[in-house]
Amino acid sequence: MRAIKYLALLIFQIGFAQSALHNFGNIQIHDQGQMGFHIDLENDGTFNQNLGLAGFYNSVNPLTISGSEIPRFFDMDVAVIDHLFLEINTEVINGVSYIVGDVITPRIDPSISLDYLSDAFYVAEDDLRLTDGYASFLSTDGFTFPIGQDDKLRPLITPNQSSVRKYTAAYFNEDPNFPTTFSNFNTSTSEGIIENVSIHEFWDFDGSQRTYVTLTWDNESVISQLTSNLDKLRVVGWNIQENRWEDLGNTNTTGSISNGTISSVEFSPQDYEAITFGSLINEDGLTVFDVITPNNDGDNEFFIIEGIEFFDNTLKIYNRWGVLVYEKDNYKNTFKGDSEGRVTVAKSKKLPTGTYFYVLELTESGKKQAGPLYITY
Repeated sequence: MRAIKYLALLIFQIGFAQSALHNFGNIQIHDQGQMGFHIDLENDGTFNQNLGLAGFYNSVNPLTISGSEIPRFFDMDVAVIDHLFLEINTEVINGVSYIVGDVITPRIDPSISLDYLSDAFYVAEDDLRLTDGYASFLSTDGFTFPIGQDDKLRPLITPNQSSVRKYTAAYFNEDPNFPTTFSNFNTSTSEGIIENVSIHEFWDFDGSQRTYVTLTWDNESVISQLTSNLDKLRVVGWNIQENRWEDLGNTNTTGSISNGTISSVEFSPQDYEAITFGSLINEDGLTVFDVITPNNDGDNEFFIIEGIEFFDNTLKIYNRWGVLVYEKDNYKNTFKGDSEGRVTVAKSKKLPTGTYFYVLELTESGKKQAGPLYITY
């Protein structure tokens, strides 16, 4: 067993009580030293120059870390069967061992978290040993947040960063429509290309720099309620300004409908209050806006088929006499009244005001959709 060493300056100012060690002074755990806490820690002094192990152990009662000054530990053991509660940020610069029980932070206050600094890591996490609440990470490295709720580990993963950045995350095993510590995230309010949004869970992910994230799911996520095709699965985020769910992409998925991961595109976490799983509209859910007014006033300039960018397709537009005036493979909402058909005359000229007809064919399914298109200036 390693020897327990510590330096206590102003030792007379450290108060011991039956329920807590109250530090008013300056404590340091030296290299290879160990200090075990079997009672609460209330830190109102300096306790941030530690090189050894701080262990929190209690097999009967919960423990709490509180105070006005943030403690910073080198190594930290958590073996508290009835939870270790954080009422103040607690920092770790080397490693956390989740031995027994979990670390709980106040979800109503995201500023209080278990903070992994530099290259800090953790071991032994699982459904019963995790951070139930907020954890943060400050480094250039990628990080898998050991977060969850209700005895469910549901990590969120960030990639390597180009510079030192801080991100904070928490998992909520809650219906976004009825969150306990947020305003309502109405899953029926989303941009047009989103068909479904998960009603089973969400994450709060915070940071000031753009990044992508990877979310994890299991059987209890019921991804099958969203889609049967992982290509249609998306990370979606509740946009703070728009008050709606928006598509944050799908750059990669692993696993199956019952267990897997999905990675988003890059986005700014500060723009989104919650993120979770969603799915794209299917082919029957395409929305066609059949009037265009390409007069450069910024309104209705293009022929918009909402969601078409997610389907291989061919679009053809005919005039009232059946002459092809526009044809495009993999149409991306770019038509604004210019004639580009391969068999038309006056190519690249503005088409006159009038009624036209479009035929949209979806490559994968072979389905065709047709209807009128009105052009007016």
